[in-house]
Amino acid sequence: MGYMLEIQNVHKTFNKGTINEKVALDGVSLNLNPGDFVTIIGGNGAGKSTTLNAIAGVWPIDDGKIIIDGVDITRLPEHKRAKYLGRVFQDPMTGTAATMSIDENMAIAARRGDRRGLGWGITKKEREKYVEMVKELNLGLETRLTSKVGLLSGGQRQAVTLLMAALKQPKLLLLDEHTAALDPKTAAKVLRISDMIISENHLTAMMVTHNMKDAIAHGNRLIMMHEGKIIYDVSGEEKKSLKVADLLKKFEEASGGEFANDRMMLA
Repeated sequence: MGYMLEIQNVHKTFNKGTINEKVALDGVSLNLNPGDFVTIIGGNGAGKSTTLNAIAGVWPIDDGKIIIDGVDITRLPEHKRAKYLGRVFQDPMTGTAATMSIDENMAIAARRGDRRGLGWGITKKEREKYVEMVKELNLGLETRLTSKVGLLSGGQRQAVTLLMAALKQPKLLLLDEHTAALDPKTAAKVLRISDMIISENHLTAMMVTHNMKDAIAHGNRLIMMHEGKIIYDVSGEEKKSLKVADLLKKFEEASGGEFANDRMMLA
């Protein structure tokens, strides 16, 4: 069985040749097996979100290759990659259309890539399916399918966005600090929902987080990045037994210095 994602020696420098030149990715290579759920941690500017943006095609990479399920997508524009990817961003406002109802948002997600709009309405069968999906979230939203998404809380919106991202069974689900804007209790709920959606749909997923505890508690594999490189890659039993102190030690060994990101320490 082949890899679901292959990142081969990817380089990306922003503002090349200027005073603001920044090497964001410095020869990143990474292979994900189908069903891998990888958490990615590292300090500010380590290359975590840049890696997700490289996969999503937000801008072209300078060098290297990105292959999803055997398809080389390195040169594909962002909109042509969308069919392979589901994505949830840090800002709960990003993934949904605020002025449309929950079921309309889900219908749009379900028809992504189809040639017709919503003019023909949502079928009874579709609505029943959405009720079932939303019920599983345990947020009481199944009675509110016709409510405008803009009226939902940040956590509810992220939960709906996760459902939408999984609707088309993407090859890869990208979660970019998708709980960072939420309070701890809501964040924990959204992470539980993320775990459920990933396992039920057998998705391959990557989650960028600044929270070391969350990175240890979720997924089957953990990657630490520093200055555009992967400096630590751990999975299975070894990952399960990790402590935050182990990760801090790893980071300090690799960077030759104290861990400078307070946000990560306090989380």
